[in-house]
Amino acid sequence: MTNVKNSKRVFFLFSLLVIPILFSSSARAESKSISTDASKGVVVVEASGLLDPVMVRMMEETLTEVDSEATVALVFQINISGSVVENDKIISLGKSISSSPTPISFWVGPSGARAKGPIVELALISGDIGISPGSKIGKIGQSNFPVNSFGVDQNFELEEKTLNYEEAVEKGIARSSPVLLEHLVGLEGFEVVSDIDSGEIKPLTQTRFEEMNPPDQFFHSVGSPAITYLLFLAGMGLLVFELYTAGVGIAGVLGALCLLLGFYGLAVLPSNPWGIALLIFSMFSFAIDVQTGVPRFWSLIATISLIAGSLLLFDGLSLSWLTLLFGILLTVTCMSAGMPAMIRTRFATPTIGREWIVGELGKAIEEINPNGTVEVKGAIWKAQTNRATPIKVNDEIRVSAVDGFWLDVEPLEGAARDYRERKGSKD
Repeated sequence: MTNVKNSKRVFFLFSLLVIPILFSSSARAESKSISTDASKGVVVVEASGLLDPVMVRMMEETLTEVDSEATVALVFQINISGSVVENDKIISLGKSISSSPTPISFWVGPSGARAKGPIVELALISGDIGISPGSKIGKIGQSNFPVNSFGVDQNFELEEKTLNYEEAVEKGIARSSPVLLEHLVGLEGFEVVSDIDSGEIKPLTQTRFEEMNPPDQFFHSVGSPAITYLLFLAGMGLLVFELYTAGVGIAGVLGALCLLLGFYGLAVLPSNPWGIALLIFSMFSFAIDVQTGVPRFWSLIATISLIAGSLLLFDGLSLSWLTLLFGILLTVTCMSAGMPAMIRTRFATPTIGREWIVGELGKAIEEINPNGTVEVKGAIWKAQTNRATPIKVNDEIRVSAVDGFWLDVEPLEGAARDYRERKGSKD
């Protein structure tokens, strides 16, 4: 009897020790399972502007790097008005979307967004599109994909037509998603909880937002039509200004940088060689009258060339009227009035005309052989020697004539005496 009682005590004590441990292990296992599910999230990537090589590369890298085990879905938030990439890159991106182990979704938003061109076909491949009120989708144009590729029926209505929010939802092309959260709620595996008191829906699934890295974002912005156009005009204008100043200054460096970035944008975008040629011709025409300091016939020719070149600059893409007006008016104003005024200020003289400077003495800032720069009366001038003998650095010079914004100079040694000195000796 005593042994039975002892056995019961041992069993009771064993239960007190083992059961809590088993319960704790079960709780930890359940907690770990919940934590693992909760760790899954949604990745949202914003894509706006034109579908260019930078954006295509970013989308490809995102599709490759996303962890399907830890991601409920990859959502591309799009506001894309067209494409400037080759068909093979579009097809390659479509294959990546079709074969992705992670569910892919597209949201045309926020309100007022556009989905135009090949991006619509890519969205159709994903099989899940959301659209916000005020947004539009359509105008695919000529399809980049073979008929019925990736298991998607070709939507002929979207080829040339743009559907608004109501039409897209009614025809079943996209589901109603007024805001991003509502679009995410419609994704399989996205968990939310409702607040009983306020009635608000709060997401349990974490959402991570990603965007282009700064260098890619910079070149994506430069590759937009408006920025490319303005950079190209600014670069040429600054270089023209630098032609009429002494040496290479900030204007020249900035002008060269703007022009390089402008050429990058023109290389990415479908540019028209005739438009580029007309813009360059307009700058040369403006430069002729900048030298005289008075707008004349060549300024009129330059303005006409500027307008025509601006309208013809891109094939298949159009600049907004605001951008065109800003670029044309700013260029005409600067080249016809602002630049001559700045140049006159830069080389200002205390009297009307510049004949007073003839006979003045100065020194060579750099070797003049046959061109260089000199300092006369504290001002820097571009100069050219009117003699075959080069003038060395720091040699004294005398101004013999004025030719536009250039000075004709001669070495002090062996040069003719200043007419004012001769006049003074007679007195």
